[in-house]
This record gives sequence, C-alpha cells and structure tokens, in this order.
Amino acid sequence: MYFSHVMESEEVTDFVQETPVSGKYYGWQLLVGHQWLPIENDHVIETHYCQPGAKGITINTNHGQVFIDFDQLQTTDAALRVQRLSFLPQGQTEDIGWYFRDDQLWREYGTQVFQGSAMLSSSISSRDVELTFSVNPQGTFNFTVGSTGYSLDFSTMTQTNLITGLSRNVRRRPKLLASNTESLHSTPVLPTASSSSQLTDGGYKWEFMGNEGVWTEYQAHICSFDSAAIETQYQLNPQGQLPFRISIHSYTLDFSTMCQVNNLFGTARAVRRTVNSGIQQKSSSGTSPRWQFQDISGIWTEYSKGLSQCNVSSQDIELLYQQNPSGTMLFTTKKFSYELNFSAMTQRNLLTNTTRSVRRLDQ
Repeated sequence: MYFSHVMESEEVTDFVQETPVSGKYYGWQLLVGHQWLPIENDHVIETHYCQPGAKGITINTNHGQVFIDFDQLQTTDAALRVQRLSFLPQGQTEDIGWYFRDDQLWREYGTQVFQGSAMLSSSISSRDVELTFSVNPQGTFNFTVGSTGYSLDFSTMTQTNLITGLSRNVRRRPKLLASNTESLHSTPVLPTASSSSQLTDGGYKWEFMGNEGVWTEYQAHICSFDSAAIETQYQLNPQGQLPFRISIHSYTLDFSTMCQVNNLFGTARAVRRTVNSGIQQKSSSGTSPRWQFQDISGIWTEYSKGLSQCNVSSQDIELLYQQNPSGTMLFTTKKFSYELNFSAMTQRNLLTNTTRSVRRLDQ
C-alpha cells in the first residue's frame, strides 16, 4: 500500500540492531522475515509519533526508504511489518492523548474551543476517552460541547456532530511523558537529513511543528523573527521567552520547554533547534568538548561507546547539547537506561534513580 503524500519525512539513517535496547518506556520494531528487530534511533520515530499532527515518518532500511503510517501502524513495504511496544514499570500507565481535527489544528479533548463567539470546553478529557476505549475499542462514546452533542466512533476514529452530521478525524497518540517521572518532551530531535532549507548563520535553524506534522522554519517575511534573530535571543537567555507575531496573531516562544503558544487560543506547538550535523561545534582550541560523569569511586570518566556497551560518545552528547542546551537525552549501557539532564548536568539511572554529576570540558 502506497500513500499519495508524506506529511512527515524525517529520516532515520540506521536500520536495526540485533540486540534490543532494554529499560526504555517504548520500543519500535520491524518484522523482517520471521524476526522482530528493534529499530535503532527510534527516539526520532517516537518524538514524531507523539505529535498528533504527524501522519507518519520515512526511515532508511536495508530494503530502501520505508514510510511508516502512524494511523494504521503499517509500512509501505508489504514485506515489512511495524509495531510499537510499551515498557512501563509495574503500576504505571501510559499517558495517552486523544485529539480531533478542527478546521485548522489537531486539538486535544478537554481543551477549550470556540463555538460561534463563545469559548467552550468539552465535557470529556483524554483520560475519559481512553478509559472508554480500553473497555470497548470498537465502540462509540457520546459527549457534549456546550449544547451540541457528538459521537466518537473508535472503529473509524471519527467524531460526528449529532446535529449537523459533520464528521472529523480523530487520533490517539501517547504523550512524551513517562508517568510519575520527569517529562521526556525535551529530548532533542536529530537534524533532518532531507531538509531543503538553508541553515542560518551559526549553523542553526529554528522550526515549529506546523499543520499535519510538517516542520516549518520561521521566516522573516511571515514572522516578526527569523531563525537568525531567534538564535540571537536564545544565546542571550536559553531559559527565557520570546514574544512575536505572525499576521494578526501573537505568540510566545518558550526556550525552556521548546514550544510556541498562541497567546489568544492557548494552542501549543512543538519547536526545535537543529544544527548542521556536518559542522562540528569546536571549542577555542579547535577540538570538540568532552563529556564526563563522576563514577561511584569519584573518578571522572568520559562517555565512550566502548564503555560498558554505552550507546553514546562525547561527540554524540555534544551534538544533542548544541541543539538544546536546556534539554535532556536518553542513552543506554549493557544493563541500564539513563537520562542525561543538560540543565542540571546530571545523569540519572531510570531503574534505580541513582543520580551522578556530569561535566562538559573544553579541551
């Protein structure tokens, strides 16, 4: 089955690894022959999957480029099947968001919407919908917004206005949030290899998640700021906020949460800051900074892919740090999964919750 157009075409350069990564809260796999194989760098897939506007993503495999349709959880290659697994600690449940598509945006149930000139709230939330869905995934759910009744059909993933008969598409997506732990929403997205936009001075590009999951760069002829101007403000205060306008609408860009909020409607969109992967960020001495953690003996040890089968190196960490110095990243060793927090400069074991100090050294 082939799709007429691709809404999101972020590429994952590596295909699969033979050994599954343990300790994560999710896992994407491809069925190759009779064997399910984990997809390497699947955090890129997960980041896009959790965006309600993303139709799918294109990845590179040994079979060529393959498009994963998020709505159907199918691929364009009949020989490959895809699945997403959820690995949560006992007693925890996945935070699921339910969204409907209005005339312009995907909106979560329970958020305020305009009906005529009035601002109304739905009588249900994502949690209400998920509870009903878990009982009967093929059933329906009736609810109201103001005085208008609606019916949500899980089998067709559509919402119907019971007065006008107007039907809208519905999507069910997990949120980038592990219950009872720190949010993972700030995990950086790797630079897109297929982007056609030119990088601005300094090698950075600022984009927001547009309609249907398409990353859109800030442009001066449309927005009051372009990538270069935003980067300047970000360098002045990576934890600050930047107000700006697009046409008649005003927005606030929050650097600490990497999101853009419409000041009138409260609509939030994901924002990303990408760096040209071909441009190594250098220190004054011309070499890449080194990343180290303080081990149990108090010795500073550099991150290396040869260390306890760690899947990141100093260079990998530096690349993600340059994209979002206030964000977090996940990595694994042979036995454990960890979260590295750039703001706190700490490394946390996601199983034992042990926290260790981290430092960044300019050579």
